[in-house]
Amino acid sequence: MRHDHIAATQCLAGTIPALKPTARASGTTTIQQSLRAQFNAAAGWIGRQMERRRSRRALLEMTDDQLKDIGLSRGEAYGEFSRRLWD
Repeated sequence: MRHDHIAATQCLAGTIPALKPTARASGTTTIQQSLRAQFNAAAGWIGRQMERRRSRRALLEMTDDQLKDIGLSRGEAYGEFSRRLWD
């Protein structure tokens, strides 16, 4: 039997106390979870900005009649397209 299997068997049998995870091990997991959450949030933000950019570009590709149907002028469509990404 491997050493870790022996230790697990002894722990289950109650002959040695169970080992608790160290603060460092659980801290590493917390940091990894935090980084993963931050990465997912950043990826979501980038995805929303890209969709906003596509929508603004689609306004420029519309005809004047289509813009009129949604209540915008060509100048307003261009103004919306020209806005900064985070606006």
